Amino acid sequence: MYLREHYFDNAATSFPDADILREALDFSLEHWANPSSIHAAGTDAKKALESCRAECAAALGVKPQTIFFTSGGTESDHIPLLSILSRPQKGSFIVSAIEHPALREMAKMITNTGWKMITVNPDKNGFIQPQSIIDALQEDTVFVTVMAVNNETGAVQDIPGIASALNEYSASHRKVFFHVDCVQAAGKIPLNLNIKGIDSAAFSAHKIHGPRGAGILYLNREINSFLKGGGQEKSVRSGTENLFGAKAFASCLKKYLISEKNPSSMNSFRDQELITSSFIKKIKTLKNCRIIPSCRENESDDHHFSPFVLQASFIGIPGQVMERALSEKGFYISTGSACSSSHAGRPVLDTMQLSAKEKESAVRFSFDTSCTQKAADELFEAVKEICLLFT
Repeated sequence: MYLREHYFDNAATSFPDADILREALDFSLEHWANPSSIHAAGTDAKKALESCRAECAAALGVKPQTIFFTSGGTESDHIPLLSILSRPQKGSFIVSAIEHPALREMAKMITNTGWKMITVNPDKNGFIQPQSIIDALQEDTVFVTVMAVNNETGAVQDIPGIASALNEYSASHRKVFFHVDCVQAAGKIPLNLNIKGIDSAAFSAHKIHGPRGAGILYLNREINSFLKGGGQEKSVRSGTENLFGAKAFASCLKKYLISEKNPSSMNSFRDQELITSSFIKKIKTLKNCRIIPSCRENESDDHHFSPFVLQASFIGIPGQVMERALSEKGFYISTGSACSSSHAGRPVLDTMQLSAKEKESAVRFSFDTSCTQKAADELFEAVKEICLLFT
């Protein structure tokens, strides 16, 4: 049996909240009909679905009509991006180089249709600067996407700054659609969607202790969805709705979303800041350890990163070797995004001007709200033992 306290791969998937999943199962069994059916059972299911939508909206601090249920973060990223294909004229779109494969790989596919993709690289610390986005804009640019929290380094991007810069640009140019991947932001940093200029945002339930196969698209601007079907979710996302997933996601947002409205979540966030800071100080003492990016070693800069995601490199120990060695000791980490683990290369780290040795030996530690100082200390001791074997 895997010990939850020794699981440090929460950026890949988080430990499911059993109570929430059981409650959602009972809820979906009670309201089992198709929400699109016009008979009494269908109407009941529709009301139940809308109650879940209202709960999600309340947790996120937005209007219910801006919430659309999807199958997960990937689909929530795809819907806004693919909507550009419904435009009568082709143009350009901007994708930051640190995006998740869900956006990065789909963007490459769109270029096959005649659209031009403009890639904006981060600085050496993994941050996308607002001015870099503005400098990359062209007259025919219609879409920009920048993730809120990077899934490999934990770098918190300046979404308010980018949104503000795009708003200023749009005052004298065409309005550019701004999408934000919030999959690694929900439950990992205090989140505010009420920023002028954010047109859409993607969320995934299994990253915040919910079930796989459930997602949310926040959409604050009308789009013509490229994917068509039965017209559910106001034709933004067709397909029979997942009531179980909607209910579970609503409960997870209410319980785990980091917000001033949720004091316990803020306490967990502050506790994790201390735990991660302590962990960084300890692993820095290990021979050939490098924190990625190096600026994170300075406590004054650490607030620019989520305390729930940490990247480090142990020069001389390949990342996969460290991952397997820790697994044999009962500790679970990763070498990066689980969605790209079967592919060679580290695209995000490639953009950060790291040495080949740093990239080869990089691993990711990703924590969750149940992490304790004791568990983090035990992880450090395990990492230390492995490092000593290679000295």
